[in-house]
Amino acid sequence: MNTRNEEHIMPETKCANCKLRARYDKNPRSILGRVWRWHVSWCPGWKAYMASLPVEDRKRLASAYDLKAFQDP
Repeated sequence: MNTRNEEHIMPETKCANCKLRARYDKNPRSILGRVWRWHVSWCPGWKAYMASLPVEDRKRLASAYDLKAFQDP
């Protein structure tokens, strides 16, 4: 039984332990790594995950993955 609130919580857990993200970390130029990088540019789950992180963690991830949308000006 999935309620709307449960679906909203799930992306955080999945994004933190994403297997495609691990593939990107291992080899950013791999096909699956590039798919993950493209995916996070529009994924609402990733955006919610990033918004849920403390500022320092969000900045660290944004810098590590060169995600300008999540870096503070």
